[in-house]
Amino acid sequence: IPGPAGGCRDAAGAADNAMEGGAQQSSLWEPPEQDGGPGERDGGEGPPEVKRSQPLFIHSSSRQLPQEEPRASSLPSIPNPFPELCSPSNSPILSSPALGQGPPREGTSHVVKVFGEDGACRSLEASAATTARQLCETLVRRTRALHDHSWALVELHQHLALERCLEDHESVVEVQSSWAPGADSRFVFRKNFAKYELFKSNASLFPEVMVSSCLEANKSMAHSELIQNFLNSGSCPEVQGFLQLREAGRKVWKRFHFSLRRSGLYYSTKGTSKDPRHLQYFADLTESNIYYVTQGKKLYGTPTEFGFCIKPHKVRSGVKGLKLLCSEDEQSRSCWMAAFRLFKYGMQLYRNYQQAQARLSQPPWIGPTPLRSVSDNALVAMDFSGCTGRVIENPSEVLTAALEEAQAWRKKTTHRYSLPAACHSSPLSAAIHRTQPWFHGRISREDTQQLIGRQGLVDGVFLVRESQRNPKGFVLSLCHLQRIKHYLILPSEEEGRLYFTMDDGQTRFADLIQLVEFHQINRGILPCKLRHYCTCVAL
Repeated sequence: IPGPAGGCRDAAGAADNAMEGGAQQSSLWEPPEQDGGPGERDGGEGPPEVKRSQPLFIHSSSRQLPQEEPRASSLPSIPNPFPELCSPSNSPILSSPALGQGPPREGTSHVVKVFGEDGACRSLEASAATTARQLCETLVRRTRALHDHSWALVELHQHLALERCLEDHESVVEVQSSWAPGADSRFVFRKNFAKYELFKSNASLFPEVMVSSCLEANKSMAHSELIQNFLNSGSCPEVQGFLQLREAGRKVWKRFHFSLRRSGLYYSTKGTSKDPRHLQYFADLTESNIYYVTQGKKLYGTPTEFGFCIKPHKVRSGVKGLKLLCSEDEQSRSCWMAAFRLFKYGMQLYRNYQQAQARLSQPPWIGPTPLRSVSDNALVAMDFSGCTGRVIENPSEVLTAALEEAQAWRKKTTHRYSLPAACHSSPLSAAIHRTQPWFHGRISREDTQQLIGRQGLVDGVFLVRESQRNPKGFVLSLCHLQRIKHYLILPSEEEGRLYFTMDDGQTRFADLIQLVEFHQINRGILPCKLRHYCTCVAL
């Protein structure tokens, strides 16, 4: 309250002043006027009598409390454990862009909720500059998982049955701010072995029939060399092929011939004609995101299970505005999805892959690793026939050594890794596999195929589970050529020794760990080696 000297007074001082009836009182309030009341002034004689005053409203902007001088204390300062409750303006919950308060601001903390494949949730604090790769590395450290570049953050829209893997450089907060308020959208932390497969198996990912126009323009170059040149330059080859298109506002699907060119995505209104008169511009991929459709037949009536969707950035919720497409097989869908990623991100995608490879060469963070786990990068061929071991560098000699080792495993009388006869009744060999990340217990065949499909249809992706038909058996589920195959593992006992086999006893193993480790080095009866195991971590 302004005083006579230009200072400030508190509410108690104002009340005292009112009781004293000083000259300053008239500037604060005036009593109600009454005729002939005892409160009137008689020629200025004597102090005025004060009537009961009306309530006085004190503006908070003019109130200034005197600041206290800091007092020295020997006790340490205790930090506030709940700063967001005491300072709502800095609260990450109230400032979250997901509540519709506009785009994220630099330097502001935001709350990001991440779900695991088991449905568990973990809340993390992230800034507007936090990328998907940085958030994945944080979750890997907190869950104490095995560190590699296959961990990914997946954007999932459950109400639309759409999902996509975020690129390593994408801002997590920016993606979250694009969600509609109240929509059933979330981030899922899981493996994705197919993220950078286009840089490893590019020739098989881009079939010749879908890049025939590029091959015709560069007849002197081989197919694999041509695709590699495109990838190294960060550009996308021209892709073409037939796709099923759902008409806008209708449930009818029609088949058109699509072409992905440098200027965008087109479809022909007359067969496979490339005449500009027959080409219709379809979508702006630079202002859209590409999603897999997980329940296409149920929600959208897709002709096949290989649907995908182009979702423009301006479409925040609802089916209206979505461009739904459907391919004939998984290879065609994978080719289109890889081409769309290259078209949108270009050289940035290749830099992400190079940075991921560089991180693999660095020493990982110190932490526990899964028991007896191996990887292709840690395996070398060794020869122990002499006094000291040596590394085999000749490829033909490596193949010969692998065949000899495979034959040694098949010999019944010289089984090197068999358990002693007295240990056959021990539960160790029958239950040690339960500690491994690739063992998933009693899950169904359908859940197995969905899990492997979510984590990437890449050659060598596998898991081991209990058999539903044979109560004592197990099943090795393996992905090869984008198809999932299942191999029955049966336990058997001979001369008091327990072993496991997949080929009627020709190749026998003391436990499932030895079986998996053997097929990580040798293909055996499988179509390919075991490369990546499916795993789920608890957040």
